[in-house]
Amino acid sequence: MSWAGPEDLYLSTSLASYLDRKLLILLRDGRKLLANAVLEGACDRVIVGDLYCDIPLGLYVIRGENVVLIGELDAEKEELPPHMTEVSVAEIRRAQKAEREATDLKGTMRKRMEFLDFD
Repeated sequence: MSWAGPEDLYLSTSLASYLDRKLLILLRDGRKLLANAVLEGACDRVIVGDLYCDIPLGLYVIRGENVVLIGELDAEKEELPPHMTEVSVAEIRRAQKAEREATDLKGTMRKRMEFLDFD
């Protein structure tokens, strides 16, 4: 029994054009994955300020409804601006935590100051 309908044929044909190419996939939660069409050898590119880290994910399965954008990266161009610095997974996790704490503190301070009406 075959499950392939006309939509499946169109999808497989359109995805075939991405085979053997490096892709950038933007997920709904904001993560950016670098991968090929089957997400084999995928990595999660985490960026905090001027720091970045490509965290290997290996084989990765994503439900289609979570994909926001998929596009090919130009192999001839630099992927990141020259001011970006690659760091270890531990360093990027520390930077993420510090960024999250700074955002939380900012929200807490804003909440405490709500009683002031600056308008």
